[in-house]
Amino acid sequence: MRRWSVLQVRGLSVEVGGRTTLTDASFSLRPGDTVGLVGRNGAGKTSMLKVLAGEARAASGVVLRPPASGYLPQEPRPKGAGVDATGLSHVLSGRGLDEAMQRIERLRLRVEQTAAAREIAKFSRAEEEFRAAGGYAAEAEVRRIGAGLGLAPDRLDLPIDALSGGERRRVELARILFAGSDLLLLDEPTNHIDNDAKRWLMAFLRAYRGALLVISHDLELLDASITRVLHLDEGELVEYRGTYSQYRTARAADEERLRRLAARQRSEIARLARLADGMRGQTEKRARTAKALDGRVARLRRDQVQGPRRERQIAVRFPEPPRPGAVVLEGHGLAKGYGGPLVFSDVSFDVGRGERLLVMGLNGAGKTSLMRILAGRTAADAGRVDLGHNVSVGYYAQEHEEINAGTEAIAHLRTAGLTDQQLRSLLGTFGLSGDLAFQDAGTLSGGEKTKLALAQLVTGRHNLLLLDEPTNNLDPPSREAIARALGAWSGAIVLVSHDAEFVARLDPHRVLLMPDGDLDYWSDDLLELVALA
Repeated sequence: MRRWSVLQVRGLSVEVGGRTTLTDASFSLRPGDTVGLVGRNGAGKTSMLKVLAGEARAASGVVLRPPASGYLPQEPRPKGAGVDATGLSHVLSGRGLDEAMQRIERLRLRVEQTAAAREIAKFSRAEEEFRAAGGYAAEAEVRRIGAGLGLAPDRLDLPIDALSGGERRRVELARILFAGSDLLLLDEPTNHIDNDAKRWLMAFLRAYRGALLVISHDLELLDASITRVLHLDEGELVEYRGTYSQYRTARAADEERLRRLAARQRSEIARLARLADGMRGQTEKRARTAKALDGRVARLRRDQVQGPRRERQIAVRFPEPPRPGAVVLEGHGLAKGYGGPLVFSDVSFDVGRGERLLVMGLNGAGKTSLMRILAGRTAADAGRVDLGHNVSVGYYAQEHEEINAGTEAIAHLRTAGLTDQQLRSLLGTFGLSGDLAFQDAGTLSGGEKTKLALAQLVTGRHNLLLLDEPTNNLDPPSREAIARALGAWSGAIVLVSHDAEFVARLDPHRVLLMPDGDLDYWSDDLLELVALA
């Protein structure tokens, strides 16, 4: 029996900042399809997903999708769609059960007050509908999903504004999974979650019966479940049938075939051009032959295929930092809470010149809250932060707080006092070359925003960097380049990261364990805990 399409895309073209990232693409998804959308950083994957979700307009083409579909953007910042401000209410709102709970409670109170037959009948109907919708089991289901994604039960009871950026992202993902729509569009769903949560999520998605389109650097974890891969590059969408492993094999074969074909065409064009040049200025017959050869060369050039685009290698170098005092940073008795119990208290530590301190802790342990306090973005409830002599602080926030929508990428660097030519050269070293320098920073992909934020740190001439998950959204070549640059830098670093390979390259001196604030020397034995913390 033929299955119906959950998502239909016909002749879709996408433009971002005046740049065409997708041209005339057509495909469809049916229930049970698990499709990976892949491509280099900046190819336009995130922009395409926004259009498919109805969050942005297409340049042309048609997208048909269900009225209710689950869309996780790369940087979700939920304000709270529930009847109250908590994470639990926000997740329940995915199926409207928060409002249903509130209505039943109102009807129950009326029955207690009047015991009128009409009110009892209303309550009975509402209660039966609520039961049929799974309302009485809903809270337990929400907490199970939350726990699977690494959210402790008490975190769901907090206001969304009190949660870290990573926790808010997991709450939004929990809402999408709980809602149970026929179509899921997920952009980097494994960002900000540890290995246990990643495995739980992938198991959930493998059992999902709807249609799934996912952008992720962790597609290996979904390998056996993937039915197709859509490869986006240079505005062209190429479809590969089969698992992710089969796609990689087929893509490598395609790239080798294109490479050989492009080389043969270049060789033939060069041969015919040389032959034509050798015949010019000779007999009239040879001149006619040369002109005919010129025509063949023109046709070959017109139809010439391009070899596969090689991943641009970025070569980043952080400038030598100004020399600070012996101690660059001290935290004294720091504490932070959000209206309830303190997330952490009495945290004290220091960071010396050139030292690298890794901040570790489970989700919700206050790592991002601590980093925001150190950066001066948030006030501590108790304690103080002291900077050493001649210290300049650069802060990388995991939610790209320093990147402003509506402002050109290059404008984010102009405070450095460099010429636009120098700034464009710097952006080019991060892979943000050409028109990307003048593109609205709000339209950049997550990986491009990460690169822009890191470029800001380079222009800042800082000697202390506070880095909160700096490798999120980066492709492997970019992660390697950033790790190599920071590993060779002589300034001080305070780092939060789930990326064990990145942490190993930076080789921390000490580790601060949150929320207790225990300070210890770094050991490679701790690497296996990095992805869990």
